[in-house]
Amino acid sequence: MARHLVCLTFDFDAMSGFISRGMTSPSPISRGEFGPDVGAPRILALLKKYKISTSWYIPGHTLETYPDQCRAVFDAGHEIGHHGWTHVPPAEMTRAEEEAGLMRANEQIRKLSGHYARGYRSPSWDLSPHSVELLLKHGFVYDSSMMGDDYTPYRVRQGDVITVDQPAKWGKPCKLVEIPISWSLDDYPHFEFIRTKDWILPGLRNYNSVLANWIDDFTYMTKAVKWGIITYTFHPFVIGRGGRMLMLERLIRKLKDGGAIFTTVEDAAAEYAKRTPFKG
Repeated sequence: MARHLVCLTFDFDAMSGFISRGMTSPSPISRGEFGPDVGAPRILALLKKYKISTSWYIPGHTLETYPDQCRAVFDAGHEIGHHGWTHVPPAEMTRAEEEAGLMRANEQIRKLSGHYARGYRSPSWDLSPHSVELLLKHGFVYDSSMMGDDYTPYRVRQGDVITVDQPAKWGKPCKLVEIPISWSLDDYPHFEFIRTKDWILPGLRNYNSVLANWIDDFTYMTKAVKWGIITYTFHPFVIGRGGRMLMLERLIRKLKDGGAIFTTVEDAAAEYAKRTPFKG
């Protein structure tokens, strides 16, 4: 029997992503403020309307800065996942810095939800050589930061050796489940316009064109696999604006009409683990 899972996920960065890039002047900070103050309430109301449980990956900075807004997410029945403490990618940190941020944010998640996070998503989707080891050490069940598949989860490897002048040497799979993601299913690169001295993210794509792409990716999953998961990534300060909210509602309605089963990433990872027990 065919079963196609959809995970709507929200990276609740607020202004932490701008701060991590050194963008601390009033304008970028105000862009981040839009997420908890305006976007998140709109999103929570829409999800309540359609009775959908989702996964929110929240940096410790947001948890400590906006405790009431984060409480509203948890009280609405959504999964609280880990998204670092700052929004600095782990690949730019030392092992000690990465673990300190992991633990600090996890304590805030425990205070909010009553338990440590079971799922992790790295800021900017850039894990360090230490990330998998630290996630296992601290009891994480799954990660959602990599792109080695599109509709089928897999077990994360440890011990890969990647050099410029030699063939890749693959490590061994571990029990950590990977729920793959893709930049093509992320609202940020499609819609955000950012200009710095060194680079420009053009964004500002037509809503309907992006919506068509996202629907087609789900449709292909229903044709390609009997059981699969598609993971969409949103940011409250991005998707929460005007016409993008209308687009998100149209996406939900189209997916429901197509037979989608909406679930949290934690539950999707558990379903995969039950279907494919770890034999390491």
